[in-house]
Amino acid sequence: MARTIIYTYKGEEKTLTFSYQEFRSIHEAVADAEGIDISDYLKMEQQIEAVSDTKAVRNYRDNHFRKLGFEKITMKQKENRGVGKK
Repeated sequence: MARTIIYTYKGEEKTLTFSYQEFRSIHEAVADAEGIDISDYLKMEQQIEAVSDTKAVRNYRDNHFRKLGFEKITMKQKENRGVGKK
C-alpha cells in the first residue's frame, strides 16, 4: 500500500508517494526524488548498525540528511475513512 511522505528540502515543502516495495526507508525515497546518491551513506549506516544501537544510527541519519538540505521528513498520517460509521 502506498503512503505519502511530507518533507522539506532546501526550504520547500514537498510530498512524495512512497512504498516499501520500492525503497527500504522514507529517507532513501526522498533522496532518490531529489536525485541525491546516498550509496556511501548507506554503507556507513550498515557499519554503524553493526556496532552500535539504534539511537546512534538515528542520530547519524538525521545529521547526514540535515547536511544534505532536508529539514523535515515524515510519513503523512493514515486517514481514517470512517469504515463502519453511519
